[in-house]
Amino acid sequence: MSLVVTEQGHPSAPVAADRRMSDETRAKVAASVPENTARSYRAQSRRFYAWCEREDWPALPTTGDALAEYVAYLIKEGKAPGSIEVALSVIRSMHRLAGVVLPDTRAARLLVRAYRRDRVDAGIRDGQAPAAVATVIRAMLDTCDPRTTRGLRDRLLLLLGFAMMARRSELARLDLADVVETEQGLVVHIARSKTDQAAAGREVAVPFAARPDACPVRAFRAWSAHLAELDITTGPLLRQVDRHGNVGGRLGGQSIDRIVKRLGADAGLSDQMSAHSLRAGAATSAADAGATRAAIAEQGRWNPTSNALDRYTRQTDRWKNHPLANVAI
Repeated sequence: MSLVVTEQGHPSAPVAADRRMSDETRAKVAASVPENTARSYRAQSRRFYAWCEREDWPALPTTGDALAEYVAYLIKEGKAPGSIEVALSVIRSMHRLAGVVLPDTRAARLLVRAYRRDRVDAGIRDGQAPAAVATVIRAMLDTCDPRTTRGLRDRLLLLLGFAMMARRSELARLDLADVVETEQGLVVHIARSKTDQAAAGREVAVPFAARPDACPVRAFRAWSAHLAELDITTGPLLRQVDRHGNVGGRLGGQSIDRIVKRLGADAGLSDQMSAHSLRAGAATSAADAGATRAAIAEQGRWNPTSNALDRYTRQTDRWKNHPLANVAI
């Protein structure tokens, strides 16, 4: 036991200096982390532990020198600066959860900063999944045969993901019961998402589209009716479909990524498409059509101050609000 001295110089009540969070509470804290984040943390922590063991550096707690050497190693491996920043954040989180002293990251971050400058000077730009704007979505839809089970599933995945500005984790968690059809369109219940840390849930409106062949509401009707013919009326909305057209269990986020990538390649577009392309493309298309930043943030469940959202709307704003747009020479 020890005493903590208050600002007035008087000792407070005794504090147990050696007490730590119980294993049960620690497990609950770990379980509260979103699934995708937890998966990334596990991969990053395994990579760091393996490097520490191989290079004989302390892992937990680690040191500022060890972090600097680890960053130098990641740079040599050609990792993107953003990925290195994530690795540093994960290592700091590991220390917080373990209740040990956080390492000094100043030298490591200086290395990252210099690395960013070197990449810019070399003309290297950090890669991002291309935005699947409305014209891209139509090209991908043309590769989906509505006469097949896979085609029906893929059409819904594209159109619903675009209309909801959905994250792949949100699409993967959807059940049939989460989608309700109304006169105006669909109301989709998202039980939890990245920006809904309290898991209060959100309802997203998905209206009818002007073109019947590119309408998420009609795509949902077709897919749910097809599932009903197979006596599937409950459970996951987006499901696995094998090459014989047999319907299986829930699609995971990585499978959704692979499907979008395949559809992009089939359409003769970039093979770097991903599930995030739907989200980015919808935001960009909405901005092009004149939607406000606030409306886009609300539909896509972005934090109102999100830098990521700025990247999508800025592509439109740089032309729409160009200071020389009305200047004649």
